Amino acid sequence: MARKPTPIVSVTGGTPGGGALPNGLTKGIDTFLAVHRPAVIAHIRGIRKRNPGASPADLIDVLERRYLAAVTTGGAAVGASGVVPGIGTAATLALSGVETAGFLEASALFAQSVSEVHGIAVEDPERARALVMAMMLGHEGSDLVRQLAAQVSGGGVARNAYWGELVANSLPRAIMGPLTDRLKSTFIRQFASRGGASLLGKAIPFGVGAVIGGVGNRIVGRKVVRSSRLAFGEPPREFPPGLEAVIRDVTVREAAGQRVAGAITGAKNAVPRVVPARLRRKNPTRE
Repeated sequence: MARKPTPIVSVTGGTPGGGALPNGLTKGIDTFLAVHRPAVIAHIRGIRKRNPGASPADLIDVLERRYLAAVTTGGAAVGASGVVPGIGTAATLALSGVETAGFLEASALFAQSVSEVHGIAVEDPERARALVMAMMLGHEGSDLVRQLAAQVSGGGVARNAYWGELVANSLPRAIMGPLTDRLKSTFIRQFASRGGASLLGKAIPFGVGAVIGGVGNRIVGRKVVRSSRLAFGEPPREFPPGLEAVIRDVTVREAAGQRVAGAITGAKNAVPRVVPARLRRKNPTRE
């Protein structure tokens, strides 16, 4: 008897690997990956304002360098806390949680910014989250996108079709729920297995944690950058409408973009605040 084709269904509440994902964890991932479009536009305009002669290719290069610098600095800052007297493993792991949230937010800002430069606006939060998770998963994420797109169309996806555009624009809305759920399931399981080792690595003292934290984040960051290039292809020759560098005072939306862009540095700045507090408790007479 021939097997029936497996329907495309949402996996919310259960995963292909068996067992449901904790609601708190999935909501946390959704929160960290939720960067609203006005903040993304403000971020791009801010870069264009500081680089008035930059082409789309130049701007994407700036986005890549800023993203890699941010995630590397965040990982190294948390790792360095393991060598500072007065900061124990528990404090380092707590800082790692802050840095991980910043990493996800920075990745979301980067992915959506690249999409906007390519003229693909991502206004649907579900499409935005799917785009970011697929980029962070690399080939596994892009393969899943193409697989579901092929099932929807009843055939293969054209080789010249960039998967980033499929996620951000082309795929029917009805398929986005199942796609996001499958990406989230795979993403969280990989995040749990790799992220746990990374957090412990950052808690290793004698300065080794800083190396593990910075290098580990840079490796994942480079993976996201490579995925973004495969997702959208070559940069356009001209900027799409709406990304002009407006010369004016910083607005509330631009301030929001700056807060998201600085999410990683929050972990770095948290280190010196923790250190004096720990030292004061241990050496009250020095105050």
